[in-house]
Amino acid sequence: MTVNPAETTGADAIDVAIAQGLDFDGTPIPAARLELYSKVMGIEAQRQRSGVTNTMRSRIVRIGAKHFPKDELNQMLQAADFAPLKEKEIAFYYGGK
Repeated sequence: MTVNPAETTGADAIDVAIAQGLDFDGTPIPAARLELYSKVMGIEAQRQRSGVTNTMRSRIVRIGAKHFPKDELNQMLQAADFAPLKEKEIAFYYGGK
C-alpha cells in the first residue's frame, strides 16, 4: 500500500504519517521508534519557549537553507528585519555545499 502523493507534502504530512504509524510507502513504523518519538516530543512539549520571533527565525533558517542559496536566504532575513545568518549557521547548513 502506497500513500497518495498529495498526502506526503505540506508541513503536517509527517505528523499525520506518524499518527497513523505508517511511513509514506505504507510500511508500518516500528513500535519502538514510535514510542521513542512520543517520549522525546512529550518532553519537548513541556519546554518553556523563549519567544516567537526567535523561533520564527530559527525555522526560517533551518528550512530555508534547504531551499535557498546562502546569500539569497541572508538577504531575505535582513529584508524582513531578522538578524543575518550567523557564522555557525553558515558552517552547519552550508558548510558542505
